Amino acid sequence: MTAEALETFEGRDTGSGISIIRERTDVDGSGPRLHQHPYRETFVITRGRARFTIGDGEREGGAGDVLVVPANTPHKFAVIGPEIYEAVHIHESDHFITEWLE
Repeated sequence: MTAEALETFEGRDTGSGISIIRERTDVDGSGPRLHQHPYRETFVITRGRARFTIGDGEREGGAGDVLVVPANTPHKFAVIGPEIYEAVHIHESDHFITEWLE
């Protein structure tokens, strides 16, 4: 069984200075294509694993890890299945601003 869930919250809707994506999936290889934001993005991984590309580097992130992507840094990730990946992605902006690079 595959399950994908993506919930978004833009802070400007409630006067908050951050926006959040809550992600849950067990689809091996899923994740966003290369992109960047004009602000930092913090990934808090609560379950599962994913392979992250951040700038010129790659690293695996797993349950309990926190990864911070600096502003204007190209990044993407791909879920490493078959276990469920769950994470909270915190965008340091009251709304999402994304420049897709691929």
